[in-house]
Amino acid sequence: MIKISKMHQRVLRAHGAMLALTAMLPVGSALAQAVAAPELQSVTVTAQRRTENIKEVPVSVTQIKGEKLDVLVSGGEDIRVLAGKVPSLNVESSNGRTFPRFYIRGYGNTDFNTFASQPVSLIYDDVVQENPILKGFPIFDLAGVEVLRGPQGTLFGRNTPAGVVKFESEKPNMRKIEGYYNGTVASHNAINVDGAINVPLSDQWAMRFSTLRQHRDNYVDNYADPAFSVKRGELDGYNEHAERLQLLYAPSTTLSALFNVHQRTTTGSSRLFRANLIKKGTNDFADGFDADRVVTNAQNYQNLKTSGAGMRLSWDLGAVKLYSISGFEQVNRYLSRGDIDGGTPAGPGFIPFQVETAGGISGVKQYTQEFRAESKVAGPLNWQAGLYYFNEDANGYTDNFNSTTGAQTSHLASHQDNTAWAAFASLNYAISDAFTVRGGVRYTNDKKDFNTVSAVNVVQIGPGSVSTSKSKANWDLSATYKLNKDVNVYARAATGFRAPSIAAASASVPITVADAETIVSVEAGVKADLFERRGRVAFSVYDFSVKNQQLTVVGGSSNVNRLINAAKTKGRGAELDFEAYVSSDFKVTAGGSYNFTEINDASLSVNKCGSCTVTDPLNAAGRVVIDGNPLPQAPRWTVNATARYQWPLADGQLYVLTDWSYRSKINFFLYEAVEFSGKPLTEGGLRLGYIWNSGKYEVAAFGRNITDTRRITGAIDFNNLTGFINEPRTVGVQFKGNF
Repeated sequence: MIKISKMHQRVLRAHGAMLALTAMLPVGSALAQAVAAPELQSVTVTAQRRTENIKEVPVSVTQIKGEKLDVLVSGGEDIRVLAGKVPSLNVESSNGRTFPRFYIRGYGNTDFNTFASQPVSLIYDDVVQENPILKGFPIFDLAGVEVLRGPQGTLFGRNTPAGVVKFESEKPNMRKIEGYYNGTVASHNAINVDGAINVPLSDQWAMRFSTLRQHRDNYVDNYADPAFSVKRGELDGYNEHAERLQLLYAPSTTLSALFNVHQRTTTGSSRLFRANLIKKGTNDFADGFDADRVVTNAQNYQNLKTSGAGMRLSWDLGAVKLYSISGFEQVNRYLSRGDIDGGTPAGPGFIPFQVETAGGISGVKQYTQEFRAESKVAGPLNWQAGLYYFNEDANGYTDNFNSTTGAQTSHLASHQDNTAWAAFASLNYAISDAFTVRGGVRYTNDKKDFNTVSAVNVVQIGPGSVSTSKSKANWDLSATYKLNKDVNVYARAATGFRAPSIAAASASVPITVADAETIVSVEAGVKADLFERRGRVAFSVYDFSVKNQQLTVVGGSSNVNRLINAAKTKGRGAELDFEAYVSSDFKVTAGGSYNFTEINDASLSVNKCGSCTVTDPLNAAGRVVIDGNPLPQAPRWTVNATARYQWPLADGQLYVLTDWSYRSKINFFLYEAVEFSGKPLTEGGLRLGYIWNSGKYEVAAFGRNITDTRRITGAIDFNNLTGFINEPRTVGVQFKGNF
């Protein structure tokens, strides 16, 4: 008989109560009687680098794929659309469609520095996208997206203490010529066209080509004065195109080679900053706010080009399978320029000084190589082991301008070389048919060399170059127990590591280095099939502690970006995923999370904002004490839900689908201020469509953010009450065909 601790008994009782409550809900009652409702298809994920049933994986993980993913991006949305669509995930950016920042369980990084690192790792087709610019590759022709919550530091290659967002493109196959085409026309002349074609070239070769084109007109009127008498033009449009070509070579059942080349090109507006957008003493919009008008006297644009290639080889040797995964990613060019103060000398409101800046990348080259071996045996013991190499060579710069004349006033260029290697191993052992344990270990060495390349009209403080090097061993241990054929419970303990980070200097701040951060996390959960497999649920609780968390101080009394470490950060919470067929024609999903975060460092203080109402205490030096504050961009509550109902009609089906997401209040910065807290945000989508000819064709009318809810989602704090807002309501029509 297996002994279970009192703590785990309480967890199991709580989970059992939750499952019982789920069964008592109206959905559960309906399902119990809906004998015609189909079973849910099994969900397989690669969260542990092997293809497994999601119920067997001892990790809190959510997968988005198929229709749900298509619906989310139907209006031309970029990767930020994933925010709040799964439990504990937030995505935001102060750079618009470029430079997304990811947060899992409230744990992330607000750093906008060219060389920023993040504790959430983004993996695209098994290759890490380390630089934040690379993380924004558009969503199209995907097999699915997996969100892995909690440290993933033993099986994945770079900086994963918060978790991993994993993208997997559709792969070529030898079966037949097939593919899809998809076109959307929506508000503001937004046009979204994407498609893919799979072509077997022979009995050993196959090709898949995918492409995306996105456009939105400039629609926000840009004025040169607060009286709106002189119009300078229009802003907030974009043009984007991306391509991916994959070649599969499979000469036998034991050898496979997959080659991948891809690129992205983006032009358009940078983020629209709005001077004195926030009403003093509140977090409301200022009187007279108009989402369709801005007042600026500076240039506003951004352009980006990235490209890359990958090669995945596998050899099946019977008892062992070998992998080689090679990746090359680069930022060919990037420049984003905007009016940081968000106004003109005449306003809106009082603006102490004018700020026009540009941030750019003259080149990033990233090389990765992984060799991995995994066992393939029928016995209780299976393993994985491998070696990993990473190198990034990055060159970035910042420019300042005179907003009145457009003349450049300063230039600061920096270079960073980052080299890391790791050795890892993981072991699974089935103690019995019901009880499986897993363990993993990884040793990582990470080294960075950073230097200022050139400084024009910038008197740099401190040394012109720095180097850091850190080694760390991480581990994880988990166990899964099958209570019965439908219900699994699991527990997991894991550690994670993020290497030291370096931020470029400015005229008032030297090069800053944040020491390595480490995390210890524990979680427990239950995953179950319900109602004779017409429903499923996953629920988890977790607790983590981060030592020396790297935090970014932005703004305050000047336009700076500085790195600091907090002695400790605590987090705890819970996550729920649920989906079910209420009947053969009615399907619902629901998810939610509670994420509590807290900075624990009584000695830590930051400069306060220029013109806001700080609610934290000040120390003797007049700086804001942030001990006890939540992490920025970390909503305590998130909720998401969808409902889809269909009716047979002619030779197809008519359907209506709605999806909703909610996040609670957030802080924009490390300190708490009345003005710099974002109100709760609820956004919903609605779609009416018709599918016919056995799913070959689909036409739909849709709306995104159908209530046109507008919220302040971020701010600039060093000058005035400048902020920026979420995307507007979008309505449109879509046609999709498969062949």
